[in-house]
Amino acid sequence: MLRRSFLLLLATSGPLRAASAAAPLRVVALGGNVTEIVDALQAVDLLVGVDASSLHPASVRRLPQVGYYRSFAVEGVIGLRPDLVLASEHAGPPRSLEQLRSVGLRVVGVPSGPSLDALREGIDAVAQALGVADRGRALMRRIDAEIAPLRRDAGPAAGPRTLVLSSHTGKLQAAGRETAADALLALAGARNLFGAYSGFKAISNEAVAALAPEVIVTTAMSIAGSNGLAGFSAQPGVAVTPAARNGRVVVLDDLLLLAVGPRIGLALRQLEAGLDPQRAQDGTVDRAGGRS
Repeated sequence: MLRRSFLLLLATSGPLRAASAAAPLRVVALGGNVTEIVDALQAVDLLVGVDASSLHPASVRRLPQVGYYRSFAVEGVIGLRPDLVLASEHAGPPRSLEQLRSVGLRVVGVPSGPSLDALREGIDAVAQALGVADRGRALMRRIDAEIAPLRRDAGPAAGPRTLVLSSHTGKLQAAGRETAADALLALAGARNLFGAYSGFKAISNEAVAALAPEVIVTTAMSIAGSNGLAGFSAQPGVAVTPAARNGRVVVLDDLLLLAVGPRIGLALRQLEAGLDPQRAQDGTVDRAGGRS
């Protein structure tokens, strides 16, 4: 099916551009974080297609989608006739990426790990592929300057006792180490109570109550799925925590919490408002993530 569709594409539209290092004109991004980097590099107008996780900026939601980046539609990508495919390191499966390369498409892998170092590498990879290396260096300098006054980098036993919870699947999950959420907590000087585990794992109501977090961080989608902040805070297990009793539930946009991306400064400002309520009350940091 793939071969027949590709031959039809050649017959009706001419040959696909061969893989090259020339400045691209038509780009497909596979991964929400990759799309955000393209936007931060002021190259979003080059995008002709994205995957389903690409939600920021809002303008990309109007572009053709090629499925979810971990299981994207090969023919959907080819049909958009890109001269560059920027693929998160988690995009796949590998066979699908090889199929794109086999028909002459230039595919560039983008580091997408949950760390500042991976963000630097990702920005550099995208900027080099787009032919805007200078913009990439300038973007990273801006991000460094933005987060420098927000970094706390406290030890693992210091800072507010914090738990990152997600419930948009209908069941509570907590974020352990090797996640973007854990990296953000570390930068903000918070203690991740679920740090003994790796990745997102299911957590029982009893375990949430026993951990007794001072602060709970969750996603906007989790709040929406719980009929608002009050509904989320009233869940069994959550309701009895010091965080829920004292109103210290911090809500972040899903993409800010689930990926270390170019908007990391915004994520840290919003975290700081919840982790340090005194500063928020004094007006130093507002809960929308801005400074007064």
